[in-house]
Amino acid sequence: MMGREATNAPGAVVQPLFATTHWSVVLAAGQTDTPQAGEALEKLCRTYWYPLYAFVRRQGRSPEDAQDLTQGFFAHLLRRDFLRGVGPEKGRFRSFLLACLKHFLADEWEKARTAKRGGNCPERRLELAGAEGRYQLEACVEADAESLYERRWALDLLDQVLNRLRHEAVAFGRAAVFNELQGCLLGERPTETYVQLGARLSTSETAVKVTVHRLRQRYRDLLREEIAHTVTRPEEIDEEMRYLFEVVSR
Repeated sequence: MMGREATNAPGAVVQPLFATTHWSVVLAAGQTDTPQAGEALEKLCRTYWYPLYAFVRRQGRSPEDAQDLTQGFFAHLLRRDFLRGVGPEKGRFRSFLLACLKHFLADEWEKARTAKRGGNCPERRLELAGAEGRYQLEACVEADAESLYERRWALDLLDQVLNRLRHEAVAFGRAAVFNELQGCLLGERPTETYVQLGARLSTSETAVKVTVHRLRQRYRDLLREEIAHTVTRPEEIDEEMRYLFEVVSR
């Protein structure tokens, strides 16, 4: 079964929660021009691209305009002169991005239509094709653009955490156990009892309960780490976690 070794692997280096944040990535990119800074910014594009695209679509833009505007926004965001003027005092990173996007849509969208697609942001045409399909499936969930952005941010963040936990399970040879028990992670009632799950995994009900408890704890730890990347003070983590689950449960 998946035990404590998945949390504290031999030789693993425990990193402080605030070693790297989205803000520190942006600040570093504004001061240096290194491959590492570029890779970090590309990850931010991947993380926030679709929630921002969904926001633009909900504003009434066509799929084509939403694609161009989102691409143009990231090109604008990643300009060195712009990056030098931002920092953690701007607040939570997701809120900062949305405020910047609103300003961009209000003042610069005509410029974005004529700019070269993508600019300094990594080209993402393959994902653009699938983005509209996702949007059509999700558009009826929320009544307004900001709520859709918030919900997509929350769900994408939870997906990132689940993928990290899955990768850990695979690394420790526990992929089959994870696949059977991942439905128990968020306290949801499993479709099978722990006795039935234990029988499927050739282990006891007690062992299943212990493993589910450890998986939930690790999931929560990883979620705290991911949220820590987006806020500026440790005391904001719990508040942001409560807000995330509030958004998801609406």
